[in-house]
Amino acid sequence: MLPSDHFVRMYNELFRMLSDLGYDHLRAYWRHNGEAAVKRLEPYFSTGDFQGLYDYWDRIRFEENCGMDMEVTEEYFELRMNRCPSLSKNLDNDAGLCIHYCEHCPGWINPALEHYGYYPVFDIISQTEPVCVLKVFKNKELADAWKQRAALFCDPYI
Repeated sequence: MLPSDHFVRMYNELFRMLSDLGYDHLRAYWRHNGEAAVKRLEPYFSTGDFQGLYDYWDRIRFEENCGMDMEVTEEYFELRMNRCPSLSKNLDNDAGLCIHYCEHCPGWINPALEHYGYYPVFDIISQTEPVCVLKVFKNKELADAWKQRAALFCDPYI
């Protein structure tokens, strides 16, 4: 198994290479991974409620040692990444950061969320700060309204 420092850097370099070939190559890679994740995420995302999303990211919080806060309400699930460990590691290496690194999160997770009837909205905030906000709605109108407030809204069809 690769230590997280190694796979995070490997992804950063892969994203940079694909981006250099053309942004469409990077988007296609993320879309492919996202579509492949649909079945793997079924136990969490097919529940039809936000508790399944909480349970999924609670596991990720532990496995990746993420500094995040989560909230489940009747209208949405919210994840506030207070210190993304992956981006932090990429900011602190000699290889430099692929400026599109943060976009892999929505690129991989949005297809699965959408498959199960959710409307995700990522607020990346900054491509160089290890913070972001994800809100997931079951109601499209509420998601669209929140998109208007997002600082750096990330295209859900990455």
